[in-house]
Amino acid sequence: MSIVCTGSIAYDYLMSFPGHFREHILPERLDTISLSFLVDTMVRQRGGTAPNIAYTLALLGEKPLLVGTVGVDFEEYRAWLNAKGVDTRYVKVIPGKYTASFFANTDLDNNQIASFYTGAMANASEISISEVLPENPSLVVISPNDPAAMAQYARQSRELGIPYLYDPSQQVVRLSHEDLRAGVDGATLLFCNEYEFELLQKHTGYTADQLRDAVKVLVVTLGADGALIHTAENEWRIPVVKPEKIADPTGVGDAFRGGFLRGLHLRLPMEFCGQMGALAATYCLEQSGPQNHNYTRAEFVSRFRKNFNDQGVLDALLTIG
Repeated sequence: MSIVCTGSIAYDYLMSFPGHFREHILPERLDTISLSFLVDTMVRQRGGTAPNIAYTLALLGEKPLLVGTVGVDFEEYRAWLNAKGVDTRYVKVIPGKYTASFFANTDLDNNQIASFYTGAMANASEISISEVLPENPSLVVISPNDPAAMAQYARQSRELGIPYLYDPSQQVVRLSHEDLRAGVDGATLLFCNEYEFELLQKHTGYTADQLRDAVKVLVVTLGADGALIHTAENEWRIPVVKPEKIADPTGVGDAFRGGFLRGLHLRLPMEFCGQMGALAATYCLEQSGPQNHNYTRAEFVSRFRKNFNDQGVLDALLTIG
């Protein structure tokens, strides 16, 4: 059974600003804000929420299915993902368009100002979840994507009886209130960060308790404060794994999701799933770009055991393909 990863597939253009954004923002002049930041560096990285999540899943021994739309400039990226163990058969090339692009500027506090060009992602609703049914999917990940596609994938997953993880994240502000409520109501798992959790309450009209009760598992990432996992039976606060260095926060949340989902697919206790997510996130944070971290499963387990007591359950990661 496969985990299906839907969401943006993009190139990331990552820039670094050798200062602090907050020093250049005038709260009393936000209605006429006009800023330009001279950056020190820029690199192009492989990115997008869906392949970022799929990449970490593949590192941990999963065989994820990537689903999305890309442009004519994708073939080198496709070959790289295939070599890493990500199945790209369901990635559709849109003639005459380029792959979506994410432009992120990061300051010395690791704050980011970003823009996103949709490109071929605007055609994502041309793909149906029914196309992957022959792969016997066990879970569909609905991460930030074209809003129409996100609503469609949630509806199709419900109709087909496939559990899905709903991760509206950056698209909370673009999805309609009705689509957000439908996405949450039908989901098995709901992921967001602390700020997005507040936005989700505002745009759905649901209280925090109603959002928690709507799904079997709610995960709220808290940045440097770790993550909070909530189920009907319990709640766990997951600490971060201390990084050896901090290189770039881009893709850290996606890596957390990949680590968490690998644990979930192995049927590990919920706390261990969160801890796997925390370690996967730290590996990503230590490298520049969302897919430049690398480790073997044995290395992952060894480092995990230096931070958490898994009581031997992570042996499953080493023995199960």
